Amino acid sequence: MGLNGLCAASLAATPTSQHKSDHELASLASGQKHTKHAKHTLSSHPKSKQIVTETGPAFKPTPELMALAQQLSTDNNLPKDWVTAQLLKAKSLSKIKQLVLPASVGTKKNWAAYKERFLGESRIQGGRDFALRNWPFLEKVQAQYHVPWEIVVAIIGVETFYGKNMGHFRALDVLTSLSMDFPKSHPRANEREAFFRQELGALLTLMKTSQQQVWFSSFAGAMGMPQFMPSNFHKFAIDLDADGRIDLNGSEADAIGSVGNYLAKFGWQGDLPTHFELDSNFDKTHLEEMLIPDILPTFKSEQLQIWGLTLSPQVKSHPGPLALVMLENGENEPTYVLGTENFYTVTRYNWSSYYALAVIELAKEIKASLGR
Repeated sequence: MGLNGLCAASLAATPTSQHKSDHELASLASGQKHTKHAKHTLSSHPKSKQIVTETGPAFKPTPELMALAQQLSTDNNLPKDWVTAQLLKAKSLSKIKQLVLPASVGTKKNWAAYKERFLGESRIQGGRDFALRNWPFLEKVQAQYHVPWEIVVAIIGVETFYGKNMGHFRALDVLTSLSMDFPKSHPRANEREAFFRQELGALLTLMKTSQQQVWFSSFAGAMGMPQFMPSNFHKFAIDLDADGRIDLNGSEADAIGSVGNYLAKFGWQGDLPTHFELDSNFDKTHLEEMLIPDILPTFKSEQLQIWGLTLSPQVKSHPGPLALVMLENGENEPTYVLGTENFYTVTRYNWSSYYALAVIELAKEIKASLGR
């Protein structure tokens, strides 16, 4: 939405064992290659020193690599010789091939434990400090995109602890490794490999257009304070501080603006709540039917009442569709909430209801800490 790899927050923000690239693959497969801000310099200068903890053998000019170079050159309008040279600089990382595999079947999720991970005092205080030093930019983004400032802060807090954990792998190594040798045991291996090849092309475009050769990332290729995949740098990153370059590593303002832009482009609606609380002691006769759409808002309040849910006046008056969201608590009774379209929008950042609710709860605590 983290430790080593996807970055400290994002790895922990994945109770379903999906990482940022899983949600990217499903919801961001298309889009233009460059934003209107592409004329600016895209900077990868790190906010703090990045330490690469794994290396491996360099890739060789095998027929497979040469074919990949040709494909990336054609798809991204890049010089083939230059692409080939970059791929031959990449190192094969064996560790990440295990990190991208799904969790073992039968692993129990636990919302209570997950929530505790992200609502500690240090993360709340960090969010408060981040908000105070960036208040003018947060106000600007909230006014422009109608996304609450506290949601933007909380996403950056969950993703990278406000820029402290942005990933320590070379993105070129990560994406070349996952493009060339994605684990065949993955249930969606072909689809995932194709996704990472697309992201490798986007990264090479960044390298070529910015003249920045080294970019750092998580084990899945997510970069910067917002943990954007390379294609999202092109599609959603903005130069909010207007210094002539887009810098999601060193500019907190640019990170704030880019997260706000991302959520707005995925349908955030101003003044719409994210969810409604729901007493878990409801009639569960139609539970299976209500859970089929998962986090996609599908049902009107009238239908939920017919199925036995006791709804508050606020929910009854809600005009839009709702999703019954179930969050497991290990062996204990699950937690249930009714998610709105804005709850669904938060899950476009990381395809997990646990992630979304953690962001929302952290945002609430950060706002309360400031008394705003």
